[in-house]
Amino acid sequence: MKVAVLDKNGKDTGRKADLSKEVFGIEPNNHAVYLDVKQYLAHQRQGTSKAKERAEIKGSTRKIKKQKGTGTARAGSIKSGVFRGGGRMFGPRPQDHTFKLNKNLKRLARRSALSMKANDKSIVVLEDFTMEAAKTQEFTGMLKSLGLENKKCLFVLGETNNNVYLSSRNLKGTEVVMHSELSTYKIMNANSLVLFEGSLEGIEQNLSK
Repeated sequence: MKVAVLDKNGKDTGRKADLSKEVFGIEPNNHAVYLDVKQYLAHQRQGTSKAKERAEIKGSTRKIKKQKGTGTARAGSIKSGVFRGGGRMFGPRPQDHTFKLNKNLKRLARRSALSMKANDKSIVVLEDFTMEAAKTQEFTGMLKSLGLENKKCLFVLGETNNNVYLSSRNLKGTEVVMHSELSTYKIMNANSLVLFEGSLEGIEQNLSK
């Protein structure tokens, strides 16, 4: 699959990037994508919600009224959840929401997500460039040149580029990651995927194993 390589001003450089069919041209597996996104979101959950139950509430253990003859239900403790100030019945407890997926499935999910973006023509290949200083205004100008100023964009770098990262950090809807940090969730969450030319080799090397 051939894709035109653009410069940071949005102009065609005249070169073509060859996207591997094994990574960008497979039949997408929707269930693999679903599982990988589900795992990513599950790993973001802290699982620290906790409510006090009746055994953890401070209060008297005295039986609050006699067993019979009151005309109401039996009650043995003021800490019961039916009374105000009592413990919560079946409240949340700390739990681990994470679950495991094997590496082959996660690779299949990322290849499927990239293939979906390629089918939708939502992939832009950008020639590598450097910024002398971290300037958000310069980065915003580049987005306008590429026609991406109103879209969620994921920029994928081939090597560490601190000024590009710092320039985009304050922009809502724009994220910059290394090719090794690419996840199915981030791919699917973006409207447009902007791949630096130097990142293609790393992406294909990681996902074609």
